[in-house]
Amino acid sequence: MNLERIQQTFEESGRVKLRFADQHRTMIADVAKRWTAALKKGHKLLFFGNGGSSCDATHLAAEFVNRFHRDRPALAAISLNTDTAALTSISNDYDYDSIFSRQIEALGQKGDVAVAISTSGNSPNVLKAVEAAKTRGLVTVAFTGKDGGKLAPLVDYAFIVPSDSTPRIQETHITLGHLLCELTEEELYG
Repeated sequence: MNLERIQQTFEESGRVKLRFADQHRTMIADVAKRWTAALKKGHKLLFFGNGGSSCDATHLAAEFVNRFHRDRPALAAISLNTDTAALTSISNDYDYDSIFSRQIEALGQKGDVAVAISTSGNSPNVLKAVEAAKTRGLVTVAFTGKDGGKLAPLVDYAFIVPSDSTPRIQETHITLGHLLCELTEEELYG
């Protein structure tokens, strides 16, 4: 085992997260307020992404529906990655690029929040979903990295992790998601 590499990996992850926090702390507070306001008004959070980002989408939706730090009422959040019948029928009958946009057309309402997770910011199905969300009047948020790709300029709030490393980007995304859960829960339930 390379003990030096182990140390370097954790230090690199920490540096990326600290740079991200420094660049985005005001936006994090703003988005937590937007999510809180949406949930207070009976709206929902819609999370989606591909690969590891799909796992983050499902993980974060579950944190809202179940609980994060405290026992509290369930909050309306959906991962658009979890309905295998919808995913497979949409990709079969239309195309894979429509798997999230069709669900947003069905489930998204003005005042809801669409949370697009894409490390590159260039996933065609994520981009198409954001376009559908904007058309329907949803607030749009991106968790991305690298240069933000095509996704960053499309959304209301773009969280761009300052790294080209997919693992470091994903590690920061889940930290960001956990922090937004925590801030939203605190704002709603003290």
